[in-house]
Amino acid sequence: MNSKALVCFVIALHALLLAWAAARDACVWNEPSELVAGMEHWNFGTFRLGRTNPPLVRIIGTIPLVALSVRVPWTEYRDGVGVRAEPALRRGLIKECRTKLFCLTTAGRWVCLPVTLIGVYACLRWSSDLYGWSGAMVAAILWCFSPSNLAHGHLISPDAAAAALGAVGAYTFWRWLRRPTILRTLVAGVSLGLCASAKATWAVLLGFWPLVWLFCLATSGRQLARVTQLYQALQLASILLVALCVVNLFYGFDGTFQRLGDYSFVSAALSGEQFASLPVELGGNRFSGTWAGGIAIPLPRDYVLGMDLQKWDFERKMWSYLRGQWRLGGWWYYYLYAMAVKVPLGIWVLGALAVFLTCTDRRYRAGWRNELVLLAPALAVLVLVSSQTGFNHHMRYVLPAFPFLFIWISKVGRAFELGHRTVAVMGAAALVWSAGSSLWIYPHSLSYFNESVGGPRRGHEHLVDSNIDWGQDLLYLKRWLDAHPEARPMAVAYRNSYDASVAGIDDSRKPPPGPTGVYATARAREKLGPMPGWYAISVHLLRHRHERYKYFLDYFQPVAMAGYSIYIYHITLDEANRVRRRLGLPELGGTEHGAGRREYGATICESSK
Repeated sequence: MNSKALVCFVIALHALLLAWAAARDACVWNEPSELVAGMEHWNFGTFRLGRTNPPLVRIIGTIPLVALSVRVPWTEYRDGVGVRAEPALRRGLIKECRTKLFCLTTAGRWVCLPVTLIGVYACLRWSSDLYGWSGAMVAAILWCFSPSNLAHGHLISPDAAAAALGAVGAYTFWRWLRRPTILRTLVAGVSLGLCASAKATWAVLLGFWPLVWLFCLATSGRQLARVTQLYQALQLASILLVALCVVNLFYGFDGTFQRLGDYSFVSAALSGEQFASLPVELGGNRFSGTWAGGIAIPLPRDYVLGMDLQKWDFERKMWSYLRGQWRLGGWWYYYLYAMAVKVPLGIWVLGALAVFLTCTDRRYRAGWRNELVLLAPALAVLVLVSSQTGFNHHMRYVLPAFPFLFIWISKVGRAFELGHRTVAVMGAAALVWSAGSSLWIYPHSLSYFNESVGGPRRGHEHLVDSNIDWGQDLLYLKRWLDAHPEARPMAVAYRNSYDASVAGIDDSRKPPPGPTGVYATARAREKLGPMPGWYAISVHLLRHRHERYKYFLDYFQPVAMAGYSIYIYHITLDEANRVRRRLGLPELGGTEHGAGRREYGATICESSK
């Protein structure tokens, strides 16, 4: 198999892995809201819903719903300052669709896959231009088997699309920097507009690209004629203008050029006021009555209001979790730590090799300006998200930085062309380790943790939320219950934006809360703590700061797991009483309590692997 055939095989396998995961996973927390927001865009041409992220992915992901004329009950639709109508509307959509929701979501996910696959193109082309074809193959493999890409690339969510389109946007801008032409100007502008339409994070590039151009101009070592500099400046302005046109096209130019002073903001940074909760009757505007208030903003109104709403989210303190600790607010190093435990160790080895080779052998360098332009977007993303410490929930916020790091690391592949056998063997081993570690956990890539922390089984000791449990394993629980009818009735504590009953699971019974935490104060002690029966509990709830189900982690071992995010327990009467004595709770005298059964037999321990 030649190298190009190998790359084609890797890309095809990547597409199949994404498509299969899209069909197997349940809707994650955000997806029902993305669906109702996308339907609003199609049905009314408005963009009030889902403001915190631009609409590109939602518009694509809801094409199947539009084609099938899916009805959304709009009776709960509300608009206003800081209003978020998505929760009520998604409940209406779920009630309307029920189990069809999963099929509709799968279809929407499949339609979105080409957007994610564009990232492979950017990695291949940019790495090939900088480090040769061997480097390009390394970059493609890193992208295609990254557990984070496999986890988020099959969802109706903007993060993987932002990573892919961000890489394309940066690559086309780099090509324009090398040789400015009219065609490259147009391509760079469209690419920038697309990535800014996928995730608002990339709006920073509208101001960042001019700084990069000025820096490259000042350090080029060549004295360009003033006419040439002016021509390039006009082309750069054209790139920004085209990008703004693309962004506004997605919004139908709704509210474009509204004056800054006419907005009603809710974030303290833009309103000048502190709003403890939303919605509010009247927002604020610190620019009203100032010279800045007269500036016409060349962005859609809802794009600006979405960034304001996202800023309000980061300004208020939310409970965040890291390494077993809950606290109000976040940590500046949260994303660095998350990358340390969720990026395969093989990639870290390749990164260390890349640093060493860059420092010791100039043949592995592509020119410091080229590499600076490559790494600058990744650094910008990391600095931007790390500076927002109001809460830390999701490593996916740094996913747009990954393709740039993959391309830079891919320089290790030059060892094959240069005949550096030792480096080539080490690089190949690290690459295989990285891909193998990711595929071993697949299709549960959302719960991936590397070997340094014990893999996904111990990942909840370090991170929760979408890093391990985003509600994705509900259908695996349904399949497990269908295969194990003896495990009924089962008490279910499932964490998502919808109930487990949507998948046909009886979730009317809930596990009893433990004797500690806020849920224990209003209950009689005989109704607290372990009771015999079958239980399925989302791992996020096991780790929740309220400690409602903490005793399951402390005293019991799961007999099975649905993926790596739902733990299945079978507790016998003897086991329940043994733990109740340790907790100082009254013993149970009967043989059937809570979700228990009259007979308790041994169950076979099952897992995802």
